[in-house]
Amino acid sequence: MLLGIVEGNATSTVKHSSLVSWKLLIVQALDVAGGPDGDPVLAIDMLGAGRGDKVLISNDGKGARQMVGDTNSPVRWTVVGICDEE
Repeated sequence: MLLGIVEGNATSTVKHSSLVSWKLLIVQALDVAGGPDGDPVLAIDMLGAGRGDKVLISNDGKGARQMVGDTNSPVRWTVVGICDEE
């Protein structure tokens, strides 16, 4: 699991059938100092995160495929939590 910040939404006119009803977010993983860590990833979201939110993301592909109900889905990243700000 990684902490990341939502950079925005991804829209697609054509996508895998397992992702049709899912919101897709572009999430930039953060390092310990709060800076960018690698390239942004595409994550499915069922929690309602939006641009600028800090989120907890998981790269458990098997769990993500179980979530969408398709063992052949290309999904890998999921938003598993939205972080509260102090």
